[in-house]
Amino acid sequence: MPAPIPSARCSAAALLALAGMLLAPTLGCSRQSDTPASASSGRLQIKGSDTMVHLVTNWAQAYMQEHPDTRIAVTGGGSGTGIKAIINGTAELCMSSREASPEERSQAAARGRGFFEYPVCLDGIAVVVHPDNPIEALSLEQLRAIFTGGVKRWRELGGPDEPITVLSRESNSGTYVFFREHVLGGADFDAAVRLMPASAAIVQAVSQDRWSIGYVGLGYAQAAPVKVVAVRADEATAPVRPTPETVRQRLYPIARPLYLYAVREPHGLVKAFIEFALSPRGQQIAAESGYVPLAGEPGSS
Repeated sequence: MPAPIPSARCSAAALLALAGMLLAPTLGCSRQSDTPASASSGRLQIKGSDTMVHLVTNWAQAYMQEHPDTRIAVTGGGSGTGIKAIINGTAELCMSSREASPEERSQAAARGRGFFEYPVCLDGIAVVVHPDNPIEALSLEQLRAIFTGGVKRWRELGGPDEPITVLSRESNSGTYVFFREHVLGGADFDAAVRLMPASAAIVQAVSQDRWSIGYVGLGYAQAAPVKVVAVRADEATAPVRPTPETVRQRLYPIARPLYLYAVREPHGLVKAFIEFALSPRGQQIAAESGYVPLAGEPGSS
């Protein structure tokens, strides 16, 4: 298992490069004794990213089958909610689809805690529309115009003369933060954008509204009743659809790592669960759940 990444923030590109690294077998030995009672008594609370709920629930179920004396609770609410939970001590692990911010790291430090950061798989943010929408591909520039309000009707993008219903995650979502940073260039979402409480809500809304558009993690888009749009980095490059291969090879322009965070050096059940997530079995579960393993399909050369 990789050693904890230092508190200094790394670029998304650098973190994606971890996909080619070999996983070391163990976490560092614990030097702290303030692990919450739940983690040391066979119970584990994991909160955070809605993008990761499906994956981490599958990990938890598999782990509990192998260790029936453990109880692992997984709840969503957004990456920001999960990070607050581990800082405040109401959860032992956080699922996050973005890096912890300098402000969050400072809040943890003020409580005498430090972030321990583990990339556990990769993901692509899929742009989704209704299956009846004729649009097949969009550039990052066009997506920026849609979500910031510069484009209001599909005809401006080569589609029908229909208004665009724009859907986004709420601001406590790590996917929202990543999309705003890497697609909108830090610009604000248009005031008319509808904020949805979860990725599943975006998929449902897009499947029912012929002229809507939204974005979700790749695991939510696969096998959903929506159409995934190809994305081009700029007008000079070919559009790319998000797949495990294009995400792993960094060909798809909206790709990212997904993390587990702790604010105490992991040991006991917390350490064991992170090791399980990064094990060949855990990475196989990630692939089966629609996510992208760190180092290719388990068992591949």
